[in-house]
Amino acid sequence: MSTLDQTLNDMMAIDGSVGAAVVDYGSGMALGMLGSSSGLDLQVAAAGNTEVVRAKMRTMEQLGLKSDIEDILITLTDQYHIIRPIRGRKGTGLFLYLALDRTRANLALARHKLKGIEEDLEI
Repeated sequence: MSTLDQTLNDMMAIDGSVGAAVVDYGSGMALGMLGSSSGLDLQVAAAGNTEVVRAKMRTMEQLGLKSDIEDILITLTDQYHIIRPIRGRKGTGLFLYLALDRTRANLALARHKLKGIEEDLEI
């Protein structure tokens, strides 16, 4: 069982991490943020990625899809952005947001580690 601070530290320990946040997609506000990049405004990222999550959930509902979103990947020329909605009672309405430097990150390993971090998080 991880606290919010431990979760953010664990996310930043993933190779290539430049920013991490736990976000409430009802409000678009970050519950917590941690980052090492001056070029990444995590408040703006939290709010903007809230719109991504909401849009995808609306689309899935309109399509009648009953699956859960495992994660959403946004690939930039120099970064990966992973959005992982937290499933289960403990985190309904929240998502993990992780920004990675593409030159230093292993995407498959980052996704695997993020899944484990989500499972340990207790809000």
